[in-house]
Amino acid sequence: MWELSISVDSKNFEVARFVYQTLKAQTSEYDTVVTCYEEYEKIYVLLACPETEQVRVSGIVERCIIKTICNFYKEKFLTENLHLPSHETMTVMAFKKALINFDKETDFYLISKNLNLQKNLYLDSFYFFRLRALREKWTELVTLANENSDYLVSSDAFFDLLKFLIDNLEIGEEEISVFEDEKGYSICLGRDSDDFQCNELSSEGLVSSLIELCPKKINLFCKSDEGTAGFLSKIFEERVNVCYDKAVEKITDRPNAVFVGRKV
Repeated sequence: MWELSISVDSKNFEVARFVYQTLKAQTSEYDTVVTCYEEYEKIYVLLACPETEQVRVSGIVERCIIKTICNFYKEKFLTENLHLPSHETMTVMAFKKALINFDKETDFYLISKNLNLQKNLYLDSFYFFRLRALREKWTELVTLANENSDYLVSSDAFFDLLKFLIDNLEIGEEEISVFEDEKGYSICLGRDSDDFQCNELSSEGLVSSLIELCPKKINLFCKSDEGTAGFLSKIFEERVNVCYDKAVEKITDRPNAVFVGRKV
């Protein structure tokens, strides 16, 4: 058997839960056992699989660790170091999400280059002691934003920078559809996806997921062009194709639909 222990501080409960749930869901077909427990102010995620499946499973683990650092650790870094003028909550959230996904490929490379899956991986220690170059890269981005904070006091200037960031994110999907109903929003790719697996999204969850997925085209089926629909049309501009429909077809009735997104 190939075994791996991944540990994080107990205060990083959300990190541990994401790692556990992701690995449990994505490695089940490879006869992998994933468990989790807490001890001495640390949370441990333990994984064991047949040696014949080590290459496949270790690849899944690597992608999971990279995504964890690029999402959770980078978001915390930005929250602690980014000093932005006061703007609407949705706009600031979208701005941080765009920064999280900005130049993501370089982030992935820097993490992968330093990641070595031995018997034990202390995730917090790995981040603080092996990823100094990654944090220096993030610092440059934050410093640039902070130095221009006076300019960003203007809502128009802030929105222009947000749109610039989104326009320069790497395209993740060719085309997706968004459906609004009484429970919230659903994102449908129409094909298999390893990413998100929920559909009753809030407005914040929808915006966050769309920035992360960064589609080339968004078909937005909604009841009004106000609120969330209007915000998406402003930040994604010509990528959004708004379809006003008072009786939106239930997405669950559509064959081969795959739900994606993250609840907020």
